[in-house]
Formats: sequence, C-alpha cells, structure tokens
Amino acid sequence: MTTTRIPGVRGVDHFGVTVPDLDQAHTFFTEVLGCEYLYRLGPYQHDDDWMSVHLGVHEKAVMRRLHFYRLGGQAIFEVFQYEAPDQRTEPPRNSDIGGHHVAIYVEDLDAAVAALHANGLTVMGEPTASKNASEGQRWVYFLSPWGMQFELVSYPGGKAFDHNPSAFD
Repeated sequence: MTTTRIPGVRGVDHFGVTVPDLDQAHTFFTEVLGCEYLYRLGPYQHDDDWMSVHLGVHEKAVMRRLHFYRLGGQAIFEVFQYEAPDQRTEPPRNSDIGGHHVAIYVEDLDAAVAALHANGLTVMGEPTASKNASEGQRWVYFLSPWGMQFELVSYPGGKAFDHNPSAFD
C-alpha cells in the first residue's frame, strides 16, 4: 500500500447496507431511526461481468432495489436488497474481518434504549460509561431486525478529550 493521500477528501458521503428484506428495512430506517426516505432505484443486473468488476459481487447477482435515506439531516444510508448465487446471509460480527457497526448519536440514551425495547429490538447489555479520553460518553449496541450491529451513543457534556485534548495521546 502506498502512503499517498487522496486529494480533495471532504468527508463521508453515505453508508451502503445490504438487507434481506427492503420493506422491513424501510420500517426500521423510517419508523425506528427516524430517517427521511429520499428515493429508490433498481433493479440492476447485467449479462456480463459488470457486477463483479464494478461492485465486487457475483456476476449473476441482481440488485432488486435500493433505497436512500437521510438521518438527522446529514448521514445518508444507501440500502440494497441483492440476490446472488454465493450470497452469505449472516451479518459479520465486529471481530470478523469487514465487521462494522453504525453509531448514532442521541440526546437521551435512556429514552432511546427504552424505545429500542418497545420496538422489540435486541439491545446488547446495559449502557456502558466510557473511561479515559471518552469519559462523559455512554453507549450501547443493538441489532437491527436483520442482525446488523448499531450503536447508540451520547455525551451531552462532551468527552474528557473535548475538555483537555493535550491530556490524551
């Protein structure tokens, strides 16, 4: 890998997520997370190797639909529903290569956790208070209906790092 920086980077544009049921995901993104639905595209499929060359999926993969959502006026989720001959159906864990989670900032963590429980979602343990540079932050992981890991995080008074950045390396 080279160490040449990509010029002109300005920030994250969107996060892409593949789900097993786009209608179920639509309810999750709009009703639970409060995202604004933007638009849909699809289906997409090709009779050549375009899908594998450009998207890194099986050449016979079919992207049935994709929806776009905006969260909090900023973050964009691009949500896909694929069918592919070699599709894996279990989401990766954080410890797996390619594992990931999406962290969502909330003002009141306890009220947000209560809403997760009210929606029947799996909450992974109780909220945790962070230490060291992240002291002042509380967080908890939860699972989407299809098993993708999300995190709720809150630090209304800021983190220790925000108040004294030179104390942390």
